[in-house]
Formats: sequence, C-alpha cells, structure tokens
Amino acid sequence: MFGAMESTPIAVRSAPQVAVRWQWSRLEHLAAAELYAVLAARQQVFTVEQHCAFQDADGYDLAAWHLLGWAGDPPILAIYLRALDPGSKYAEPSIGRVLTTPPFRRSGLGRRLMEEGIARCERTWPGMPIRIAAQQRLEAFYVSLGFRTVTEPYLEDGIAHVDMVRAA
Repeated sequence: MFGAMESTPIAVRSAPQVAVRWQWSRLEHLAAAELYAVLAARQQVFTVEQHCAFQDADGYDLAAWHLLGWAGDPPILAIYLRALDPGSKYAEPSIGRVLTTPPFRRSGLGRRLMEEGIARCERTWPGMPIRIAAQQRLEAFYVSLGFRTVTEPYLEDGIAHVDMVRAA
C-alpha cells in the first residue's frame, strides 16, 4: 500500500515538522484502503461537517488524478484533492474536492496541498489554465494562489461558490 510517494517536511501546529508523503494516482491505481480513506474524508468534510446532502460519487473520479497527502506512522490521510482531466467537466483541467482532515487544519497544509496540486496540474497539462469552483468564503485564499474570479457568486448544494481560473 502507499507506493510511489514522495516526502516533503511540513510544519504542523502540534509538532515541529511532519513528513507528508504525496501520492498522485488515477482511481484504478488506488488500493482499496487508500480509496476508503479518500471516500471517508470526503464524506466527513463535505457531507457531515458542511451539512450538505449531495452525490459525491459524481462520475468524475474516473477522469481524475487524485492527490493524497499522508502523514504519521501508521500513515493517515491528512490532505486531499482531485484534478479533473480537461474536457471532463470544463474545457480546462480543474481542481476540486480540496480538503484537510481535522487533525491537520490551521497548519498550513491546505496551502501546501494547493501548491502541490497546481504544480502537478502544470506538469500533467502544460500550458493550460486551471479552473476551480471555489467556496466564496475561500475566494481570497485562492486569489493568493494566483486564481482570478470569473463568475458572479452562485449557490451549489446550498453553499455560495464562484468559478475561478489560474492562467497558464
């Protein structure tokens, strides 16, 4: 389990540094335990915490790269996002389902996750802009990562969102 990962030291609030082991995988290459960790984290954050009933298994996972950040020994899923192939949902590649699990929040890992996700998208789809459907309350965070807002706010699953694009 957890093959082909890279380590990067990351500072977390409760420890001086935690090594995060990155895993960039297509759905079919995730082991059952890895997929279970992803689905459990997505359900915890997007369904339970955000009180949002929606179809998480939306069909896009099949056309995505999944970026998992594992921490600890034994490893637990600390951070996660998925990067959709261009043409699957939008013309450009897009990043979504961005989350930090509760023990790692307010540690800076969310920023590091997005930086790593952007870098992976740029290597996978060179020269292409990246689109996100961001929760409006996080708009300034995404602006700080180079995204610009391209739509008016809209409701998605009862939460205000804006579409944002980061130029190639």
